[in-house]
Amino acid sequence: MKLLKRITTPILSPHWSQDFLLAIPRIVCGFLLTSSFGADKFGLPWSPADKNLGLFEVAFWFPNDVAAYGGLFAIAPAFFAWMGAFSEAVGGIFLVLGLQTRIASFLIMGTMLVAIFMQQIHNGMWNYLPAMGFLWVGLFYMIQGSGRFGIDYLLTRKKTS
Repeated sequence: MKLLKRITTPILSPHWSQDFLLAIPRIVCGFLLTSSFGADKFGLPWSPADKNLGLFEVAFWFPNDVAAYGGLFAIAPAFFAWMGAFSEAVGGIFLVLGLQTRIASFLIMGTMLVAIFMQQIHNGMWNYLPAMGFLWVGLFYMIQGSGRFGIDYLLTRKKTS
């Protein structure tokens, strides 16, 4: 439990306004990940109806894309496709809420590294820039945590009497 508390406890800025400004990219990136990138390949209540995805279901085409990466991805493409789609869709929700921010950021970073180096790097820089942006945001919040404007702060703050 001590390790989980250490992972969950965010680093706080000296003033609440700094934490507020630092929460904006976390919330925006989390929203984009879950509403667009993740929802297109992972079944969520707000996934587009034309994708025909059940709750927590991966798009039919995604495991085939993952298998094309070769190596370990070809051995278990359904697992890696589900994990990648989950980290974008559910990890994005966790970023928006500031819930287990470091764990969600770690999963998002892993997914973005795969997206950059296994999927988009051969298509030119403009194609991997979105994944690179999410990678840097994930790195920042993996170190920082949610700040004052997240559920992590509410769960770990010290109560004063």
